[in-house]
Amino acid sequence: MALTHPIGDMLTRIRNGQKAGKENVRMPASKLRESVLSVLKDEGYIADFRREEIGKNRFDIIVDLKYVGGAGAIQEISVVSKPGRRMYSGAVKMPRVLNGLGISIVSTPMGVMTDHKARTANVGGEVLCKVV
Repeated sequence: MALTHPIGDMLTRIRNGQKAGKENVRMPASKLRESVLSVLKDEGYIADFRREEIGKNRFDIIVDLKYVGGAGAIQEISVVSKPGRRMYSGAVKMPRVLNGLGISIVSTPMGVMTDHKARTANVGGEVLCKVV
């Protein structure tokens, strides 16, 4: 079965894994997912992630979830741009999450980055998700 929205699926797996108190979650690998996970790791929302080969030229990503004081490091994570309605934003009108307390993850021509880095680099793009 083909996934219609791989980023939404990844975020749901992370959200459900944290609510269940899991140590890590597993999902199919893709370059976009790895880019988003790299941003989440750099910002301190997840502990780590790694690729694992499950067959000939087939890989899974294992995400090690992060907990702070028994609660998940991610309080809220949600999709902004959906397959039926893509959300794009220019550098000037890049959305702020909780007035800068959270981050938006944006896919730009310069790669996947946070909203703050996109504003600094003066590039816009597709707003993938928001994290608090």
